This record gives sequence, structure tokens and C-alpha cells, in this order.
Amino acid sequence: MTERFHVLIVEDDFRVAEITRQFVEKVPGFEVVATLQTGEETKAYLASGKAKPDLILLDVFIPDVEGLDLFWEIRHLKQSDVIMMTAAKEVKTIEETLRGGVFDYIVKPVEFARLEKTLERYRHQRRTFMRNEELEQEEIDSLFAGRQKRLEQEADYSELPKGIDRLTLEKVRRVMKNDKEEGLTAAAVGKTIGASRSTARRYLEYLVTINEIAAEQKYGEVGRPERRYFRLQDKES
Repeated sequence: MTERFHVLIVEDDFRVAEITRQFVEKVPGFEVVATLQTGEETKAYLASGKAKPDLILLDVFIPDVEGLDLFWEIRHLKQSDVIMMTAAKEVKTIEETLRGGVFDYIVKPVEFARLEKTLERYRHQRRTFMRNEELEQEEIDSLFAGRQKRLEQEADYSELPKGIDRLTLEKVRRVMKNDKEEGLTAAAVGKTIGASRSTARRYLEYLVTINEIAAEQKYGEVGRPERRYFRLQDKES
């Protein structure tokens, strides 16, 4: 039987809330039980005696709430885990939520792939806690590995060269990861991500320079050389 995780969305913009709901319910095992727009609605829901949500997706900017007051009220109840989904980027806010035990902090606009990874990591953690009474150091390390990897990726993103955008870079990475052929051309990658050949090539060449992928010249049927890009494991094999 598939575990069911109940999710509560607290977001004052109903359009964003609906998009978030659709994202959540695309991930097997996660179900949105309600979408709420105010702090009062949220507190009333949590005090109503209804089945408590396993996970709350919470915005910082709620109209009738001052700062992170609602976050702390939720944390003091000790009923649900919290993922912040907000446009707030202030270090003070991020630091305070980390101290409050937030499971993750995702900056808007939210990409499905980013949220999906977080929900899968949440599932893994809950499954680990439900199936064990004690954990060895190696198992504990695996629970914290996702957070450490995220921090390393964020550090990498802060050092991206001019002309390389994080979101486009991740799209190119996904295309290369899913490649089942004998390498891809810049034109093929550009078509997949909805960008020009020259844009795709710029990102591909960046991935070559940091040794994430490999490239080589190949000759087509008419003898004209074309540069094809490979996942490293494909190239090495």
C-alpha cells in the first residue's frame, strides 16, 4: 500500500496556490487536503480536530500575519513539518526558519523538478523514521546528505559565469541526463529546451569545461562535421 502524505498549502495568491497544488499531486503519494489564504484560516484549520497535515507548504508573506509569527505557531504545535515556499530571500528570514527546523526553503517561482526532489526526500525521511527505532551513523548521514548536496549546489550557482543562467543550466542538464542516444547536438538540445542553437551550445560548452559532459567532432552522412555532446559514462563506455 502506498503511503499517503497529507499536504496543507498556505498561500494568499490563489493562482500560485492552484499551481502548487497541481505540482504536489503530480508526485505519487502526496495529497493536498486544503489551500488556505490567511493566518486565521490556518490556525482555525489546525485547531479544528481534522486530520493533521504531515507537511505544510508555507509562504512568508501572509496578509494578516506579522513576519514569521505563523511559522513559529505551527512549529510550536509540533504536528507538521514545514517547507517554506516564498519570494523572501533575506538572510535573516532564512536563518530564522532554519533554526526553527524547516524541512526545506524554496524560493519562488517554484519549479516542479525542485519541489519534486524535496517531496521525494521527505518521503525517504518519513519512511526511514517509520521503519526504524534506531539509526546507525551511515543512515543518519544519508538523511543529511540531501541538504549538504543542496548547499553545495547553491554555492556552485553563486559562482556561475556571466551568460549562464541557473534555470536554463538545469534544463540542459536534464536533457543530457535523459539522453538515450549516442550524444546530442547543440541544435537538438536547443530544440528540446526551447532555445537557439547558439544558446544551447554555450551551456553545453560550460558543462564540458566543468567535466560534467564530454564532446567530440563527428561526421554526418554528407561528411560535414558536427559537435556532439555525451554524458561522461556514455563516452567512457
